[in-house]
Amino acid sequence: MPSDSKKKREAKKKEQAKAREGTKKADAPQTNGVTNSGKGDDGNYEEEIIKKIERDMDLNAEYRSCTGVLGVHPRSRDIKIDNFSLTFHGCEILTDTKLELNCGRRYGLIGLNGSGKSTLLAAIGKREIPIPEQIDIYHLTREIPPSNKSALEAVLDVDQERARLEKLAEELIQNDDEESQDQLMDIYERLDEIGADKAQAKAAYILHGLGFDKEMQAKACKDFSGGWRMRIALARALYVKPHLLLLDEPTNHLDLDACVWLEEELKTYKRILVMVSHSQDFMNGVCTNIIHLYSLKLHYYGGNYDAFVKTRLELLENQMKRYNWEQSQIAHMKEYIARFGHGSAKLARQAQSKEKTLAKMVAGGLTEKVVSDKTLTFYFPSCGGIPPPVIMVQNVSFRYKEDGPWIYKNLEFGVDLDSRIALVGPNGAGKSTLLKLIYGELVPNDGLIRKNSHLRLGRYHQHLHELLDLDLSALDYMLKAFPEVKEREEMRKIIGRYGLTGRQQICPIRQLSDGQRCRVVFAWLAWQVPHMLLLDEPTNHLDIETIDALADAINDFDGGLMLVSHDFRLISQVAKEIWICENQTVTKWTKGILAYKEHLKKRIMKENARPE
Repeated sequence: MPSDSKKKREAKKKEQAKAREGTKKADAPQTNGVTNSGKGDDGNYEEEIIKKIERDMDLNAEYRSCTGVLGVHPRSRDIKIDNFSLTFHGCEILTDTKLELNCGRRYGLIGLNGSGKSTLLAAIGKREIPIPEQIDIYHLTREIPPSNKSALEAVLDVDQERARLEKLAEELIQNDDEESQDQLMDIYERLDEIGADKAQAKAAYILHGLGFDKEMQAKACKDFSGGWRMRIALARALYVKPHLLLLDEPTNHLDLDACVWLEEELKTYKRILVMVSHSQDFMNGVCTNIIHLYSLKLHYYGGNYDAFVKTRLELLENQMKRYNWEQSQIAHMKEYIARFGHGSAKLARQAQSKEKTLAKMVAGGLTEKVVSDKTLTFYFPSCGGIPPPVIMVQNVSFRYKEDGPWIYKNLEFGVDLDSRIALVGPNGAGKSTLLKLIYGELVPNDGLIRKNSHLRLGRYHQHLHELLDLDLSALDYMLKAFPEVKEREEMRKIIGRYGLTGRQQICPIRQLSDGQRCRVVFAWLAWQVPHMLLLDEPTNHLDIETIDALADAINDFDGGLMLVSHDFRLISQVAKEIWICENQTVTKWTKGILAYKEHLKKRIMKENARPE
């Protein structure tokens, strides 16, 4: 049975259709209410982005449809939904499958970009399937709103949660069944965890792990960027410790230090965790199970991501062997029936017997042929050579305000087309700032940055996909950006190189997943034919296959690279040098990236001893 009534959905559709008409008119003169400079007309860029996200989320909910039946005791701590189907914009995401989440397990939800991972999390988070009310859900979808509350106060603001848990405990006391008593013990434990005597120390510990020093913890939420407010929302989720925690790319706004801390924190999560992540390394450290969204079904595997890869490969090999054996048997029987079906009585009887055997095989269900996952190939066109020095950074110092702290002092280095550099270091140390200085978006307070006059820079950053015109299709957007490409079919081929095919090229960009939108941005970036790629967190929203395709494209690229990323695997694939941005300068790390991760882990575990 549908979990939401059709009448409610129809009423909501009518209301939002009217709202949408007004929205389109309001958005028409600008690029979705955001100027290309990255700031709204009144400087309220972050507020504009939040309004856009909320509007898109409302529209997305309107176009989702779920059916499913609760398959466990209503008081169970586990979740099981049978006959689960999910559609989005009329496209099937899941068909007649099973959602099963067991308490104490940590699930990594994986699947290709556009397969519906985020849509599935949103449907669960909005309770569009029959999840019992006593199971509280925290779905991390967006940042804490800008307010006058400090970061610490925003995390501590859980009075509503405490009241809800106390009310639920009162209800459960009245029940004698085992499921209710198990849940009651869990609630008592959580009430103890958010007790006033430990609350502030625990909230401060979580914020510190996510990169907030004491001064930042006292700062108002409205004074943080969207990325830092997302960290506050993540801190609140970790503080509340809901029964079902849903995280969609939780590492997107984190640096390597915070990623290592979060991995250590989540790997002991005791209730139910479901997360979408593009980081194999992160999933290996956290997950006890993998859910693979594939071919409109949910497939379950025990173990972490590496175990999933190994198990799936073995299953596919066995499936291929079974398929080949069955096809061989079928071909043999068909040939026998054709040759001897009308022969002597004895041969005819044998042919009839084989015909019955063949019918039974078909009726019992034949093994499906193994279809290889589509391999994606990114491409950065040849940029041609330019003689060194390409970029010279000479005695550069920079700070954002005259009375503010120096981010860099007296920087000296050169970058050429054979440079492949990964910038690492804590948040606030200036990794993104350095890319902006080289690109020219920021100007040094002292010193010079000299660039070859023929140099073309291609810069990717986390907010580029937010500046896309969501009402245009990917095809029309690219034709508008590159008017020299006259033929639509030629542009279709160009976009197809980045994994967008068929309907994905011609539907409005707003109907694409975040990962698919990022592919549009990569197509746009590549066809500017840059000599040097400045990539700031390029893996955000990309699936694992796309990240591997990006790594291959970078390795085939004949230009230079400066990369900021929290993805250890991508860094290990493409970087020749690792530079640490820290203490107002950059220094070279002489070992590999995994050695750097171990270095961080030791340092973080030493600094962040848990509060008693």
